[in-house]
Amino acid sequence: MPELPDVEGFRQVLESCAKGRLIRRVDVRDPGVLHGVGTRRLRDALEGRRFGTPERHGKWLLARTGGPTLVLHFGMTGRLVCGQVEDPVETHDRVLFILGGDRELRFRYQRKLQGLWLAHDESDVDRLLRRQGPDALTVDRAGFEEALSSRRGYLKTALTDQSVLAGLGNLLADEILWRARLRPDHGARDLTPEDRRRLYSEMRRTLRSSVAAGCVPPRDSWLTGHQDDGDPRCPRCGAGLRRTRMAGRGTVWCPRCQADG
Repeated sequence: MPELPDVEGFRQVLESCAKGRLIRRVDVRDPGVLHGVGTRRLRDALEGRRFGTPERHGKWLLARTGGPTLVLHFGMTGRLVCGQVEDPVETHDRVLFILGGDRELRFRYQRKLQGLWLAHDESDVDRLLRRQGPDALTVDRAGFEEALSSRRGYLKTALTDQSVLAGLGNLLADEILWRARLRPDHGARDLTPEDRRRLYSEMRRTLRSSVAAGCVPPRDSWLTGHQDDGDPRCPRCGAGLRRTRMAGRGTVWCPRCQADG
């Protein structure tokens, strides 16, 4: 599932592929990925405009045009692909943006759980993002502590709640908690000042490395590199990893490294 690092990678694809280029034509192959806008209205709003500098907030991507803003959410399986107009169209290419210079930007999506919105002005953007917390990559420590201090329940659930922090998903939350040596079922409001400091620092480190990789990398030295092993072992202490479910999400953690809770 795309998380913040993946969507930041899609932002870079959009910027390198489309920034400054004329949107010559919008080819909607599957209107099922459009939300609150039809094919004709999307084409009328975007064709003849140019993509500007894109922005990201959490798992949402904002494709600015100097007028309406195309807002994208990638759900479980979405991605952006840059290519040429002569490239073969794949089965899951739902919307194609044919650009100047024979470039083509494609919204590729297998499971159509989210998709594309059209925001006519900033009030529309604000409405779409109104339930999002601060962006996990840019939030400062004060904002991070304020977001967590008001959240009841388990720490893992708080970290993956997009209204608390925008951008963290299942893999990132497990990795960050493992690095911070905190149990996923630790109470979000029960953190000590030292716990919060360590958690924020490890979130920053994990996100920087993940953004550089374009995903949450399954490295041998990371928890995420062992989550799918048949007999998963902690890469730090060698203890057997535990698997459980929290709020319907698969959760992996080390009972030795993350013993305090």
